[in-house]
Formats: sequence, C-alpha cells, structure tokens
Amino acid sequence: MNASAPTSADTLRRTLGGLLDGLPPKQAAAAVERLIASYRGQTPTDAPVLRDRSDVAAYAAYRMPATFEAVRSALDGLAEASPDWAPGSHVDVGGGTGAATWAVDATWDGPRETTVLDWAEPALALGRELAAASASEVLRGAAWQRAVIGSGLSLPEADLVTVSYVLGELTVPARKAVVAEAARAGQAVVLIEPGTPEGYLRIREARDQLIEAGLRIAAPCPHDGTCPIEVGKDWCHFSARVSRSSLHRQVKGGSLPYEDEKFSYVAATRFPTEPAASRITRKPQIRKGLVLLELCGPEGGGLTRVNVTKRHGDLYKAARDADWGQAWPPAP
Repeated sequence: MNASAPTSADTLRRTLGGLLDGLPPKQAAAAVERLIASYRGQTPTDAPVLRDRSDVAAYAAYRMPATFEAVRSALDGLAEASPDWAPGSHVDVGGGTGAATWAVDATWDGPRETTVLDWAEPALALGRELAAASASEVLRGAAWQRAVIGSGLSLPEADLVTVSYVLGELTVPARKAVVAEAARAGQAVVLIEPGTPEGYLRIREARDQLIEAGLRIAAPCPHDGTCPIEVGKDWCHFSARVSRSSLHRQVKGGSLPYEDEKFSYVAATRFPTEPAASRITRKPQIRKGLVLLELCGPEGGGLTRVNVTKRHGDLYKAARDADWGQAWPPAP
C-alpha cells in the first residue's frame, strides 16, 4: 500500500481550499444546499446534476474530502484481502472531479493508466485542474472523458473499476447495466454508496449481481453467501472520519473540526483473495474490562456478538484498539 496516503489527502484538501476564491460564501453555501437536495431526491435522473463551474467548485469543496475518505476506506478492504496485488489500470465510472482516482492513487503505487468517465464536462474540467496541481504523475496523466453513465455504457478492460456515489442517481435498468459492465470490464470492482438503508440495498443488489457474473467477494463480507442482515431491520454500513472545511461548517453548522462519513460498499474480484475471517460491523463498545464486538462471520455463521475480556490477553488489547469496519481477529 502507498505510504504517501496522508500527503495525497493533504494535497487534495489544500487544492480544494482554493476553489472558492471569488465565489461569495453565501452563494457557495446555497449551491451546496441545492445540490444536496438534488442528490437526495427520490427520482433518479438521466441528466447530470452539476451544471457549471460554480456548481462543481462548491460541491467538490464540500463533498470531495468525504468521498475520498469513504472510497479509500473501501479500497483498504480490498488491499487487505489482496496484499500482493496492485492495479496497473483503473477506470472510475461517474468519477466527476476525481475523488475516487485520488483515493486509488493514495492506496497503491500506481496504477499506470487511469481513466475518469463522467457525463458532466464541468466536473471533468475541474478534475483535470485538480489533478494538474497534484505531485502524482498518475493523477497528472489521467484521462478525463465524457460518457453517458447508464445503459449502453462501454468500458475498457481494466484491473480496477470503481463506481462511487453513482448508482443512486440512476434508474434501475441503468444501474443494472452499469454494474454488469463494470463486472465484465474489471478484474476487481469496488462499488460505494451512501451509508443509508437505501444505499445499502443498492450495494446488496449489486453484490448479488457481481456474484452472478462470476466475481468473488473480497470485502467487506467474509463470504459469498446471502447477506445475513434482515432487510428493513438493519443495514450494513461503515464510517470514515473527515476533516471539516469552513464550507462544511457554514452549511451544516456546528463547531467540531471533523465529521463521520457513513458509507456502504462491496469489493469483488476475478482473482483469489483472502477475505476477513469476520468483520466488525458496528463501533466497538468499550466497558470496564470488556469490549463488545458485533461481527459478520463466515457463511452460515451470521451476525454474532463477541465479548472480549482481559482474560483474552493480547486479543483484549487489540479489541480496545479495534475500529468499526476492521477485520477480526487482527492479523498476527
């Protein structure tokens, strides 16, 4: 994995910080609020939501850090399951200004070839501008191409295909077509959606579709079997911590220097991986002399709760340091 990940994240934040120069703060906040309402709408769209540079700049400054951290967390799951693998080529479907591409670059040394596809030319233009400010040769050399994301999408074959925060914008037929094409083109496919019940259901459906297409699940699930979560009672999601910008604080209010981005994801591959034995599916609950872990285990094992106490020695110490979303037990 790429040890320069913090540098990539910091560079992205610094570059985003200059996007809103000359744009009045109230105008930027209003643009973000309107765009959030559009993205949270219940009616899928067949046209790009981002219309011009001011839209793109405001939304990128607000959303790119959160998307970056969520995608990087999902990619970490894939990297942990396949520690000797790294993508030589990457296609980012609906990549907009390139948050997922930055996350891929932060996770691995490479890939040599990166292509970002999106239907909004203003987003692609800004993505090129941001990448040009990066120290990464991979980002500076990325191809930014306009494409209609939906039925009829044709992707070049690639080691890695990412689709982040896109499926919820599509109609059901278009969503299925995009997942099918990603499964056909990619040796590894990583799909990320918001960590809401609806986002989880989209990931769950896409997971089934990837398995039917012949891919195997690498993360977060420990198996390729049916998800043990009962629909309507719970949903699988994880959390990534994001430093809040001044625009975040202006739009959302509050004074905390960070917020937690909730996301659902699935990573699947056509090559062998080593999925986690179990996955921590909730924030560990730490009590005096006790850590309660909620786990998704091997196929047939379902969801379980495990109490780790001081009697477990080093495992207890590991449990106290464990994070939501990590594999369990930790690697020796």
